[in-house]
Amino acid sequence: MKKERSPVPPMGRIKAIIPQSAADQMGILPGDELLALNDHPCEDVIDVQFYGAEEWLEVRLRRGDQEITLSGERQYDQPLGMEFEHPTFDIDIRRCNNLCGFCFVLQMAPRMRRTLYIKDDDYRYSFLFGHFVTLTNLSDHDWERIIEQHLSPLYVSVHVTDTELRRAYLRNPDAPDILEQLRRLADHHFEVHTQLVITPGVNDGDHMERSIRDLVDLYPTVQSISVVPVGLTRFHRYGLSTNDRAHAEAVLAACEQWQARCRQMVGVGFVYPTDEWYLVAGRDVPPLEVYDDLALHENGLGMVRRFKDEWAEVRQTELHAFKPRFEHLTLVTATLFAPILSQAAAELSAATGLKLEVRGVVNKALGEGITVAGLLHGADVIAELQALKQAGELGQMIILPRIMFDHPDGISLDDTAPLTIANTLGVPVALADLMGDVLDAAQGKNALTFTPGISPADIPVVRDGGWAVEKYL
Repeated sequence: MKKERSPVPPMGRIKAIIPQSAADQMGILPGDELLALNDHPCEDVIDVQFYGAEEWLEVRLRRGDQEITLSGERQYDQPLGMEFEHPTFDIDIRRCNNLCGFCFVLQMAPRMRRTLYIKDDDYRYSFLFGHFVTLTNLSDHDWERIIEQHLSPLYVSVHVTDTELRRAYLRNPDAPDILEQLRRLADHHFEVHTQLVITPGVNDGDHMERSIRDLVDLYPTVQSISVVPVGLTRFHRYGLSTNDRAHAEAVLAACEQWQARCRQMVGVGFVYPTDEWYLVAGRDVPPLEVYDDLALHENGLGMVRRFKDEWAEVRQTELHAFKPRFEHLTLVTATLFAPILSQAAAELSAATGLKLEVRGVVNKALGEGITVAGLLHGADVIAELQALKQAGELGQMIILPRIMFDHPDGISLDDTAPLTIANTLGVPVALADLMGDVLDAAQGKNALTFTPGISPADIPVVRDGGWAVEKYL
């Protein structure tokens, strides 16, 4: 008996066609709206990937007011070639049904852009982009899709495995048993990366121990646990506490004990504390080998070590040919990373004579407890640097953390663009991830340089699609 179809989903508008792709050869055009692939309605790009993997393709489209069908062969390794305006064709994101006290959306400053107040918890973004989700809002249809299309790996916010405590922590009395959900994925040979956001006095100590033990038992379905410290803004309303140095040392000790046990039990470290724990505890970050080749940098794992290793390599390979165009640079970061950056800047100054000053900007917009560069506000940076300029101490160029502008439109949380900062201060601004980017900026070679008075259209990397990519130089 033929399986009953789900309701017809919204259409996916195509924004671009890759030359020489299957879609190009079939005559599909930008602006067409995808209705179905091989007679399967498509809800999002996941359906397109799944149903478009066949050698023969029949594509139903809406072009203007007409509905048309195009067909053709797809060669082995040939891209399908349709790029869509939005990965989910409903141009929306699945909303979270939890009310976690530590939720950053519930702690956001007032009167900011609307999208910052959307609580997302979308399994599709977990599969496509590695977003962590709780799995508390899945319908039967969602589970059918996840299993049928084998949407693996998934990234899951567990936080604590005890069901009643997890329900209290998520403030969702209907949250399902996470271990049952993970066992269901194990039955279908999924891979899952998990995280525990640790709040002192709530899910630490014995609760964290039990959570790790429960998740290790699910290896190899559960591939990793990222242990993350809670972040609380000045708008937090639920009486939770942040992690101090003593708590960070205790969490690190527990994680390192588990790492040693897991290497004996399953052959990998499995439990990975994020960089912030080491910095708060005043300890050096571990070598990258500790992370067992897992790509968990976006969750704050190994980023500091990557920075240090890259700087060590740059010192050996690039300083001999270094020819700066500027003599004085001001480097900006948030307070947590400032000591690491200051050490690298001092070493670069000693080696080259370049004057480098690091400013660890306090996050006044969200509160001093928010210490990471990705959450800096443009207004706080401008205020800090204007004071430097008035004192005659501002450098000839400002280096800002690229991650501060990771929005697709290249703006900070308070909608400030790098060019706005350059125009306000009258000084060129360059964006950097690593010390190699700083060297490029000093030599006038950094593609992400914003000179006062120029048009954004004159910046090639902006014109060609922005800088929210892993490597932009």
